[in-house]
Amino acid sequence: MRKLSIALLAAGMCLCWMCLLTSCSPRDFLTRRLATDLILQSGVFKLPQTYWLATGVVSNKEFNSPESKVLQTRGWVAGTQLKQCPPGVEPPPCWEVELSPMGADVVRPLIAGGTEHGPFAIAVAQRTLEGVTGISKAGSFADVEFTWHWSPMNQLGAALYDGGVRYRSTVGFRKYDDGWRAVSGGVRNNQTMEESLRNAEPLTP
Repeated sequence: MRKLSIALLAAGMCLCWMCLLTSCSPRDFLTRRLATDLILQSGVFKLPQTYWLATGVVSNKEFNSPESKVLQTRGWVAGTQLKQCPPGVEPPPCWEVELSPMGADVVRPLIAGGTEHGPFAIAVAQRTLEGVTGISKAGSFADVEFTWHWSPMNQLGAALYDGGVRYRSTVGFRKYDDGWRAVSGGVRNNQTMEESLRNAEPLTP
């Protein structure tokens, strides 16, 4: 038993020396904790969702989009059908869209300068990571599966994004000389962070 303890101690010391000689760091081992930290640090993951709110003359397709229908149902925007579309706006019919007084109260605090003439680029939601659910490694490459949901940033975001809907994404990781990193460019057989979020699958409750 004493010989076994000495052997284990020697093995542990040997591993420590190897780490010192090869400059080991926590990034050398792709754990769920490291994967979580790297996902949260990703600029793409942290990028808020932007909604373009159009006012003035818009096409029939834009006026009848799902997002526009939500705002119409809330009474925040209203449209008047035009007899003729101006050049470059199609397909007909076209609509003159305006913010209602209630819609202006919602939108005004979210835009610079307080103007009420769009289009407006408004940050409406941000991603919240729920957790890493699995890691599949093959040499210096890995696929990390994780779940997340949208967290509305304001009243407009709450109307457009259901925070209760969960998504599953899989992102590629690659090991470099300084440790593991989330894939940010095209690497064969691995999805980038942008691709993984674009291809996210809604999870049923």
